[in-house]
Amino acid sequence: MASRAQISPARRAAYQVLRRVFEDDAYADHAFRSAAAGLDERDRALAQRLAYGAVQRVRTLDHAIEKLGRRRVHRLDPPVRAALRLGAYQLAFVDGVPRYAAVNESVELVRAAGLLRAVAFTNAVLRRLAGGIRESLDGLAEFTAREAALKHSYPDWVAETWWRDLGASAAVELMHAQNEPAEVAVRLVRGEIAGRQDHDIPGAWLVDRIDETALAEGRIWPQSRASQLVGLAVGAEAGERILDLCAAPGGKATMLAGEVVAVDVNEARARELEVTVRRLGSSNVQVVVADGRALPSELDGFDRALVDVPCSGLGVLNRRPDLRWRAEPLPELQLELLRAAAARVKPGGTIVYSVCTINADESEAVVDASGLEIDPTLADEWPQFRHPSRPEFLQTLPHVHGTAGFFVARLFRR
Repeated sequence: MASRAQISPARRAAYQVLRRVFEDDAYADHAFRSAAAGLDERDRALAQRLAYGAVQRVRTLDHAIEKLGRRRVHRLDPPVRAALRLGAYQLAFVDGVPRYAAVNESVELVRAAGLLRAVAFTNAVLRRLAGGIRESLDGLAEFTAREAALKHSYPDWVAETWWRDLGASAAVELMHAQNEPAEVAVRLVRGEIAGRQDHDIPGAWLVDRIDETALAEGRIWPQSRASQLVGLAVGAEAGERILDLCAAPGGKATMLAGEVVAVDVNEARARELEVTVRRLGSSNVQVVVADGRALPSELDGFDRALVDVPCSGLGVLNRRPDLRWRAEPLPELQLELLRAAAARVKPGGTIVYSVCTINADESEAVVDASGLEIDPTLADEWPQFRHPSRPEFLQTLPHVHGTAGFFVARLFRR
């Protein structure tokens, strides 16, 4: 057995993240930032993979722990639960990690937490997992939405939504895709960059890693290709007035030509938006703190509006590992914001409505309920992203396009 001093920094950090997320309801990215402080690049990368992977796959891991460990997970002491999840994730999903490291270091984490009475139990469960977890999980069925939700670690309602909207085969493909690492994409603001230019989205580049110097200098902005597509779909032109209703952190707002008013209801996010505007040199963007449903009276008469509203985020689940356990649809709020934005656009003006989700209740249903006229030419401009069942809209899909899942509609105010 590994000595008590041989818990790797990466596993210790991942363990801290698991405890913070599931005991303190912390956001995974915030918890990781704190836990990984001081780690070198290699340990940081491993810690992130282990922490985010275990958070993402927690439903499936808990099933295996209960089946092979014969103990209800919710009855375990939190330090033991976190250590078992961390060890189980490595044994089930990480190739190249020696079994003894996954088992022994997880056991030592329990010892280090002061739960000496649980050390033998933790060791016994992990050794049973080491001998059978992959076979057990491979044997899980995925013929129904709920079976697939367990096998791929999603809430039942998410699987059922995708089953309804996409069909069984595509839903399973999407589940696979959203458990894989997200693309690393940037928008090139100016200058040059190492990477692969995307031929579908002007200005989009795929890179191996974010160049922190280029980012600090405002030459690039980390932004999925699908998110960049939304900004391009607005079609903003010089001389026009553009309203961006839910604008933070500013990736789309800073893409837009014309005189842009970028609104966000949250003061902290609005400050973040102002930092983005300054960094990217977008002097045409004015930041306003306001509720998009009750805008100041002077914010009126816009030529175009972008309404990229809060949503369940089902198109970006591989970017935020804990989001699947927090997500909820927001169709009422979305409809209110869409109607509020449309009311501030000139007759004949256009409104682009977008959500980073794959859920008809938050996308086409909201557009249909708005009563606004749909611009059917949008998908003619971007036929490769045409919605699979509503050809007047766009829908990017992670398992098809390799980018985030966004719904996009362009509408007219008559």
